[in-house]
Amino acid sequence: MSKGNKAQTIPHVEYEVLKEVLNNIPLDDLYDAMVADETSEKRFKSGAANVAKLIRNLMVRRQHRLPYDHADYKQKSR
Repeated sequence: MSKGNKAQTIPHVEYEVLKEVLNNIPLDDLYDAMVADETSEKRFKSGAANVAKLIRNLMVRRQHRLPYDHADYKQKSR
């Protein structure tokens, strides 16, 4: 998303915030703090993957409410 695009709707802002969280928040420090062995690493990776899936689901549920000219806009399927 270019910096010149204004927030057109609340779902538009929600989508962009979720996208930013998913793509640009590193988990390295959290990983270092929580992973001590193979078991905790497996749990961490599984938990992080579950949260990423939840975020992607929230994004998909907002795509039909994005501005029509947004690159990620998708018409709602019935």
